[in-house]
Formats: sequence, C-alpha cells, structure tokens
Amino acid sequence: MSHAWATEVRAPGKLYVAGEYAVVEAGFPAVLVAVDRYVTVRVRDAAETGRITSDLHAGSWLEWYRRDSDMVVEPDHAPFSFVLAAIRVVEEVALALGEPLKIFDLNITSELDDDSGRKFGLGSSAAVTVATVRALCAHYRLDLSRMEQLKLALLASIEVQRSGSGGDIVASMFGGWIAYTAFDREWVRAARRDHTSAELLTMEWPGLSVRRVPPPEGLRLLVGWTGSPASTSRLVGAVQARKSQSGLDYLQFLTQSRWCVDALIEALDEGRTNDILAAIRRNRELLRELGERTGMTIETPTLRHLIETAEQHGGAAKTSGAGGGDCGIVLIDDDANVDGLLAAWERADIRVLNLHVHQPEGQMG
Repeated sequence: MSHAWATEVRAPGKLYVAGEYAVVEAGFPAVLVAVDRYVTVRVRDAAETGRITSDLHAGSWLEWYRRDSDMVVEPDHAPFSFVLAAIRVVEEVALALGEPLKIFDLNITSELDDDSGRKFGLGSSAAVTVATVRALCAHYRLDLSRMEQLKLALLASIEVQRSGSGGDIVASMFGGWIAYTAFDREWVRAARRDHTSAELLTMEWPGLSVRRVPPPEGLRLLVGWTGSPASTSRLVGAVQARKSQSGLDYLQFLTQSRWCVDALIEALDEGRTNDILAAIRRNRELLRELGERTGMTIETPTLRHLIETAEQHGGAAKTSGAGGGDCGIVLIDDDANVDGLLAAWERADIRVLNLHVHQPEGQMG
C-alpha cells in the first residue's frame, strides 16, 4: 500500500535508576530516566481490513477487521498483546466521546534491541504501549492530557501483565528524570469492573504519583549492557512468590528501599552529589541482599564486574531493572577516568550503550 502514514508517534525507552522490586507494591517509590532509543508507531486509515506490522518479533504481522464496533483479529496475535490492549482502551474512550471507530493500518519500528534482536532491557513493551496509545489518541483526535494518556497506557498494561509497576510506562510517557510511586493495581482492576475507561481517567488512583526530578549536575550517566537478556516478569514474579518465606524480611526490604529512594529524590532535588552516589550504592546493596535471600540471581557475575570496575574508577553503580542480565548503570563524576572504565568494560565484553536522556515532554497535569 503506497499511501502515506497519517500519524507518527515515538516513545522513548527507559532505565530504572533506583527502587526496583519494591516499586511493584502500591505507593512505593522509584526513580527512572527516559533514554533516546525509541519505538515508533505509525497509523493510517485502511479500508475493510487493517494490518498491524512490526519489525519486532522477526517482522511479525496480523490482520483485523470490524464486526460492529468490535475488533476481530486473525489467530495468533501473541506478539501484539500490548498493542491490541492499547487499541481497545483508546477506542473505548473514543466511543464514549462520540468518535466513530476507524479501520487502520499500524506499523511499529523499534530501536530498543541490538541488530540480532536481543533486547537491551530498555522497556520495549512499555514504549510500544505508550506509542500506540499516543498515536491512536492523535489519530482519533482525542483531546486527552498526558496524565489521562498515561492512565490509558497503564490500563492496557495491566490487561496483559499480572506483575509490573508501571514505572517504565511513566518514563516513556513523560521523558526526563522521573520520581514515581506505584498505583494500586488491585484497586484499578476492581474499579475497571464498575467503571468505563473514560470514567477511570477522571478518578484519583490510589498510590499513583509522578513528578520530575532534576538531572544530577556534574555526574555522567553510563549504561553497560551485559549481552545477556533477562526476563523481568519471571524475576519479579519469583520474588513476589517468595516474599512471605522465612528468612526474607520483605517488609524490611520495602521500608529500606523507600528510605533509600526518598533520600535519592531529595538529593537530586537539592543537587547533593555525594548523597546521590551514596543512595545508588545503598540501593545496590539492598537489591543484592534481596537476591541472596530469595535465591534469585539479580546481580550476575558480569553485572558484579560492571559495578566493581565502576566503583574502582570512582563511580556509583548498580543493576538497572530486575537484573539477572540486561544493563547496569553508573553515575560518575564528569572529571573521573571514564575512558579507563570503558576500557575495563571492553576487556570484560561489556558493551557501553550510547544513550542520552530523552528530554522531558508533556505536562504532568
């Protein structure tokens, strides 16, 4: 089909800076940063049959059509579960606002993995969900705030995923450095049974808060990739399953994580470099202890080497996200021997990702 795409939206990937694992519990905080690798979603009107295509999942695609207002999808749509959930929630709101539903083609391209298709751990499912929500809101000309679009993306994500905090969706929606506390997923699931998506957009969600924090002045963010992809849902699910076991004081972990992340947020707000670095190091220890107590490998040998070499060069480092592979992050003084650190990583086959912060966009209100 030759006609041009009518709508194009991109959403950035993300990295967790602090607060992993605890942030899946309602009201617990995390700090994230959006990075300049993107998922792009393009939409254009179609005739009787729409087509969803993607360069993810080995170039998968599906076709769909409408039966009244229902979207009928040809079988085997597993790779597109987040996209389809995002389409459903946006169209529910579009109908509530009196917009006639369309048939459309939708195309997804991603920069969130390497050339061989291995994921970097930058939150591709979240970025796909955010980009799809924003693209369809634009395509249907829905006048929704960023916060309302965020709630739609969160509704789509909990339709697909049992666990998860929503932090990656927040970072992808708003960009920049973000302080986030997790919404109560069970409250939202219960409210979803009694309220439409449009009604949920106007309601206060218990636990949910999002605000910007200033980037750390004088510190450089470095990201090392271990080359070993990890399953966040498997790791988070395993910790959730074991949180009541003896020997694991989960409540103590949550309390200490909250204290640590709150201290980081305060240090970022006030530009206190030493306290920022101390909070990163403390969060690393908390996650390492959590891994030991649950028997989960959060800090793999490669991640440990990444962290220890960063420390030797004056940086503060930790796993980013669920660990078990993927990325480690470092905050290091602009004047430190960064070249020496990167050379040490190269010798250990740790790949530095050339990432920068995706600048803030959209109003929080």
